[in-house]
Amino acid sequence: MSAAEEVAVRVELYSDGACSGNPGPGGWGCILRWKGQEKELWGGEAHTTNNRMELLAVINGLSGLKRPCRVDVYTDSQYVQKGISEWLRGWKFRGWKTADNKPVKNADLWRALDEAQARHSVAWHWVKGHAGHPENERADALARKGIQEIRAGAAG
Repeated sequence: MSAAEEVAVRVELYSDGACSGNPGPGGWGCILRWKGQEKELWGGEAHTTNNRMELLAVINGLSGLKRPCRVDVYTDSQYVQKGISEWLRGWKFRGWKTADNKPVKNADLWRALDEAQARHSVAWHWVKGHAGHPENERADALARKGIQEIRAGAAG
């Protein structure tokens, strides 16, 4: 497959993050769909925030792609969608500072997301969360599964 054909492969990525307490135990989940196939990914952290989990869902989804693709990312996080589409360029220009000259929160993950998306041609889509969108509900369930696994690991 040529490089042009590889990028022509279209992938849908549905992502969500969750936190039990904010901060608290958190989980992330995503679904990758291409050519009628799906792959589910999830994980979590013992002490984190919802925004970090939202970012990790997309980072891990994009990083799970083995070659450059055209990716439609669906997220219910306006933080992720606006951050990547509107705020990132300014943060980078200002040396990872906000418009009021404060350090960007979660800059480590924003850098990782910027790097992960650079390999692909990404279109960003916001979907309303907890509104019955089937893939968003599935991604949310995967994020909650990540929290459960973290809790089970902490208890065991």
